Amino acid sequence: MVGNTVPVAAYDASSIQILEGLSAVRKRPGMYIGSTDARGLQQLVNEVVENSIDEVLAGACTEIALTLHADGSCSVRDNGRGIPVENHPKYNRPALEIVMTVLHAGSKFDRATYKVSGGLHGVGVHVVNALSEWCEVRVRRDGHEYFQRYERGAPVAPVAVVGPAEETGTDTRFKPDGTILETTAFDVETVRRRLKELSFLNAGVAIRFRDERSGADEMFHHAGGISEFVEDLNQATTLLFRPPIYLHAKRDTTDIEVALQYNDGYNDTSLAFVNNIHTPDGGTHVIGLRAALTRTLNDYARTRGHLKADQDGFTGEDVREGLASVLSVKVLEPQFEGQTKARLGNSEVKGQVESAVNQTLAEYLEEHPAIGQTLVAKALQAALAREAARKARELTRRKGLLDGGGLPGKLADCHSRDPAECELFVVEGDSAGGTAKQGRDREFQAILPLRGKILNVEKARLDKMLQNDAIRSLITAIGVGIGEEQDLARLRYHKIILMADADVDGAHIRTLLLTLFYRKMPLLISEGRVYIAQPPLYRVQKGSKVTYAYSDDERDRVVADAGGTKGVTIQRYKGLGEMNAEQLAETTMRRGERTLLKVTIEDAARANELMQILMGEEVEPRRDYIEQHSLEVKNLDI
Repeated sequence: MVGNTVPVAAYDASSIQILEGLSAVRKRPGMYIGSTDARGLQQLVNEVVENSIDEVLAGACTEIALTLHADGSCSVRDNGRGIPVENHPKYNRPALEIVMTVLHAGSKFDRATYKVSGGLHGVGVHVVNALSEWCEVRVRRDGHEYFQRYERGAPVAPVAVVGPAEETGTDTRFKPDGTILETTAFDVETVRRRLKELSFLNAGVAIRFRDERSGADEMFHHAGGISEFVEDLNQATTLLFRPPIYLHAKRDTTDIEVALQYNDGYNDTSLAFVNNIHTPDGGTHVIGLRAALTRTLNDYARTRGHLKADQDGFTGEDVREGLASVLSVKVLEPQFEGQTKARLGNSEVKGQVESAVNQTLAEYLEEHPAIGQTLVAKALQAALAREAARKARELTRRKGLLDGGGLPGKLADCHSRDPAECELFVVEGDSAGGTAKQGRDREFQAILPLRGKILNVEKARLDKMLQNDAIRSLITAIGVGIGEEQDLARLRYHKIILMADADVDGAHIRTLLLTLFYRKMPLLISEGRVYIAQPPLYRVQKGSKVTYAYSDDERDRVVADAGGTKGVTIQRYKGLGEMNAEQLAETTMRRGERTLLKVTIEDAARANELMQILMGEEVEPRRDYIEQHSLEVKNLDI
């Protein structure tokens, strides 16, 4: 590990403060990590990594290594200062033991040890320890290596010196507790994506990722910081200029970084972070950035005569068309809405970001007139398309569509008018749609069949999108609206269920639909209203006993349980249409018997990223992706 060269504040046992004890974490884990599913498991990883990142922010750490071990555990190693180990002056217990076993114990409640911190609420590594089957911590400081092991949150033995240490840092290794968490299998791609994200947000830090199970070994190091982050977001697009616009300013104690780059597409791909924590629901910092972009580009366009005095200015949607941006702010006392920290609430940050971006972007455009001209031309095109989309909306409303006045002709609606109990199945093909209509519960299940593949909204403006019959039918049936006009109060079904064949075409259709929802109706996903049906792949029958299998492995287990292949009939479903109404209802639609996968923001974002790569204009990213993943193909169309 690299030695530390940056002078930092003293960090010893007196830095640790205790607010209250570690009770109720194992009883109510969702209060601390959001959920006990895969997202909660990832939150455990995040909490440990963020402790190391806080050392980076304090100027005390340059290297981090995360390893997913073959035994199902995860370890994080850094070369920071090392958690203090001496006895706490007030509580007469080792500071390390207090940090690991007492809720709300930490050094992040004042600003002497950490001026900026992601782990603000003091429920980080203690909660990881509490929700682990076992956890081990090794601390290197003061020339010694210290060690303590915990099982389900309780120390097994006192803190002990186990050897000498020339460097400083902390190693934390934990194995999630399967008696509390629904899954203990780390999602490699999610872990990898978070580490890569952190390397962009903390220019200069080197983060190593290893997976002992697959042999993967990767280093993330991005000296270009968030400018490189934006270029990564834009990797599958045609750029309007390079390098990205980079803005950096301070307002009071808030540090503000913005990187902007436009492509020739029509969507806004923007990410926002507070103290390295992703805020998918935005907040005051995002509001400030959007206001500044709109105001600055309008002022620039009017000053140079691109917009006449009596002409309407650009809207926020106009100036964000084709934009990829990363906003990263460092705030001393961030006020997040909820423990999951999805939205920033500090009112003062809006004005700070708006002021900083107004000034620095205006200066940048003055110094780079060619780029200023490019941004104005892009916004003017977007404004023209917006006007065309407005006319398309008015036309469809006059026909009684977008406002729900006339439902799509192919929609087989349900009898109930209570959205909370209603479900909409979006079904691939008229044939499967007909079967689904016969097998549904008409009281609360509606069916909307789609013929063929819908328009790829990644490469289409709003006006073209509204000319597509299938998309208009979807918008009308769902009722929530699109873009900035979304209103969940108009949602007609609280479950939108995508039901497509388990083949290449079905996966393609699901990806197109997820891209539509992610880009144009994101509230459906953020509010947990979108699901993917799980139809079976096989029907296995021996005598009068019928079993459905949802994977090849499950099919093999069913056959083995039946005593082998003798007398066993196996039917492979190539599509939904091969099942009769009762089979489809029993396996895929009927409550209590079906399996549904809820779509998260991460799922939809990944689908959108794949759409950019696989269906975008750029060939190079598509070729690289295919070469990288060619051995993983399960279904191949030839």
